[in-house]
Amino acid sequence: MSVSDALLKAVRAGRTSEVVSLLDGMTDAERRLCLPVLKELRKELRVAPWDARSREAYPTLHAAGAACHTGAAGAATWLTAADMRWSQASPAVLLHVLGDRGQDWLGNLTRRLADRPETSQVPYELMAGLVRLSRCAVPTTETYVVGWVEQIGSLWERGDTVLQRLRQDPYMAELVPALFEIPDIGSHLDWLFGDGPDSWFNALATLTEEGFLDRKVMIDACVARLLRGSVASDCRVFLKLLKALEPSRDEERQRASDWLALVSHAASAVASHAQSVLGALALAGEATPRQLAEMTSVVLFRPEKKMVRAQLVLLGKALRRDPSSAAELLPAVAQAFGHEDTDVQERALKLVERHIGAVDPRARGEVAEGAVQLSAGLRARAVAALGLDATDLAPQPYLELLPPVPLPARLAPAPDSVTEVAEEVGALLVSADGDTAAFERALDGLVRHAYLRREELAEALRPVAARSWWMDTERHHHSPDEYFRNAPHGLELVLAALLGRVRMSTLQRADRHGPTSNNCVHSALAAVLDARLWEAAHRVRTDPLPFLLATPTWSSGFLEPDELVARLGEYHRLGARPGEADFTQALLRLRRDDRAVAASAAERAAALGTTEGQRLARWLTGEGLATPTSRRRVSATHILLELGELDGLPEDLPQAFRQLGLPVGVHGSRRYCHHYWNPVEQQHWLAVLPGWREMVAARLMRELATVAVEDTRGAAAVLPLIAEAEGEAGEAVHLCVAYGLGARHPEDRLSAVDALLVLAARGHLDAEKLGTDLAQLVRRGAVKPLRLAESVQTAATTGAYGTVWSILRAALPVLLADLASEGAAPAARGFGELLAVAAECAERTEARGDVAHLGPVAERRGSSRLVTQARRLRTALEQEVAA
Repeated sequence: MSVSDALLKAVRAGRTSEVVSLLDGMTDAERRLCLPVLKELRKELRVAPWDARSREAYPTLHAAGAACHTGAAGAATWLTAADMRWSQASPAVLLHVLGDRGQDWLGNLTRRLADRPETSQVPYELMAGLVRLSRCAVPTTETYVVGWVEQIGSLWERGDTVLQRLRQDPYMAELVPALFEIPDIGSHLDWLFGDGPDSWFNALATLTEEGFLDRKVMIDACVARLLRGSVASDCRVFLKLLKALEPSRDEERQRASDWLALVSHAASAVASHAQSVLGALALAGEATPRQLAEMTSVVLFRPEKKMVRAQLVLLGKALRRDPSSAAELLPAVAQAFGHEDTDVQERALKLVERHIGAVDPRARGEVAEGAVQLSAGLRARAVAALGLDATDLAPQPYLELLPPVPLPARLAPAPDSVTEVAEEVGALLVSADGDTAAFERALDGLVRHAYLRREELAEALRPVAARSWWMDTERHHHSPDEYFRNAPHGLELVLAALLGRVRMSTLQRADRHGPTSNNCVHSALAAVLDARLWEAAHRVRTDPLPFLLATPTWSSGFLEPDELVARLGEYHRLGARPGEADFTQALLRLRRDDRAVAASAAERAAALGTTEGQRLARWLTGEGLATPTSRRRVSATHILLELGELDGLPEDLPQAFRQLGLPVGVHGSRRYCHHYWNPVEQQHWLAVLPGWREMVAARLMRELATVAVEDTRGAAAVLPLIAEAEGEAGEAVHLCVAYGLGARHPEDRLSAVDALLVLAARGHLDAEKLGTDLAQLVRRGAVKPLRLAESVQTAATTGAYGTVWSILRAALPVLLADLASEGAAPAARGFGELLAVAAECAERTEARGDVAHLGPVAERRGSSRLVTQARRLRTALEQEVAA
């Protein structure tokens, strides 16, 4: 048996000792002869099942292949191969079979392994052993350094400490500085840098103190790493190390410019530490007033209120210690006059009042320039302190700023060519915005071109549908018919019907009987859209429609009566049979507010002499829909709305449309359904009954309640569309907006704020109704005060202070009633912030009057945020109207 055959047999069997023995006796020429055989075995194992037999062969193959490579580059590639990464030979075996190579060869291999990415999972023991054998310089790459740290930190293996291991490591002095150069090393090391005497940073601090590591180099490296702006884990690690090194006052003073730069660090912990160091230097007289002023300019614009307040305390101490620094410091203090927190403004003003007498006219002028940013309640004090004319700080007349009123846009004609249709359909299939106008145009385009040139349209649509799973059903366990059985999935159904991917029996059954019933509160609106899509899909295969009757004229979903009459006339001329669902949807979309236009269109419709023309004429001259009755249902946390029957619907409704008239309840239907997870479809429901957004809001209310009560995400995205829709904004719309304003996630709150502002701009907002609803939801725990405060603050800062005040004026009496009584429970978190928004709105709008129960809260003892903001609001409401 040849050497290569013997080696191959031993490798297959996984006999490590035999493989090592064979390799020890081989020459380089014999090893080169064995390498092709080992490569063939590797190819065989790649496709073999991952069983016990193949697992036994991999470690021996790993060692044998590395030993048979006579070049360092080939050996490194073999050792780090991905297919053998999870079943390698032990480092001890590898060091044995590679140990007979020259030192230069081993050093070359060491560098190549250390240069591999950390994901290659090269064992540190192998690299460290090669360093010892080759006597080469220790690598300082990420792979080597991370392996070294993890090996040093594995204390459970030997029971010693990090400090003891570092003292015994001959390469410690070279590897420690490399820690500061590895990007994102904190994600690897954060768990190793725990607190306590055996922590890494305490060990490094001790070694620095004992002289094993250069102190200046260590401190400079920590500061430099923090200055580079690291990820959060790096900041934690190197800040802990810097604190453990305990820089002396002299060492801190030498790095004053670095602390100034770190005050603006993104990590709060780093910025706070830099602030404390600079503060200590300033109080010790080792930082100049200019440096303290520069630091103040940065800190006062940080979002952490704790740091801002600490800076004002520091400035107070510095001014008491050295009153002559007031000319340098007070202009910096005045930058706090524009802070969003009036408590911060008042602290800054107190400093100015105490020290303004010691400054020159130049500094006084700079402070006076900032005083205009003070809240209205503090401006009077600033006038007295600075000796200004009251008219200099008089605010400009308030002007409410609301967004422009959104106007409905006329839909563009359907695409002219099959190429345009394919492009628009493809865009909608990958889009998540649910634009109703684009959807209706694309659906009409599919129907029109299926009537005129079906084969050409199908050919243009094949690339669009290429990525849809139902184009290749052989790879899937269920068919397109099963997929579309309960839902048409938007335009996908029509697309699949045009391409012949849905059976005719499925299309006929769904068109005749509708999809499987879905007992949920959304099924009435969803069934109408589904019926239209099933009908369109069925007709493109059997009796194509020349175009759709229900395509709206306006983006709001309304259809002009004259346009529908013209479409019916064209159908009559072509001898086309209208689709039942299509025509019924067209009736529901008709704009009927102009009775003269409706009557004229009714005459022309009746003159057509068709059944649909007669139905259209009767609908246009009839009474139309009647507003359903409503009733609130209140539970522990929820306030929901039930609607009565919707009377006045057109006669002879198809089955899918009959649910529209049924009452909307809060019980007896499934709480969750597939509509809950499909917000894009929800946006089309506003066009089912344009002008009746209350119906849609009532059916979506339970989902919208979950964004506040259950902290779900995304349901409030429909609120701006509800606000832009036509029709009465009643109880349902206002309750939905109220839930959105208390949503857990910022994007949902922002959607609710957008809806609030649009309603206000259109004159559809009932501020008293919304404020009362919000108060009741807060009392029941459905809406948290802090979330509500953030929402109304966002709305107010857009310029809608008057709108927000009108809402809060209605909400506050209810909320304050529970706090005004003797022995009242402590206020929930966020009440103070809510009062702060109310006070700011009252000051800016110069609101006057009384808010019930505000007085007892303002007269409480103490200086909590709730009490101080209640006093501020009371002061604003009681001030005399400016001349």
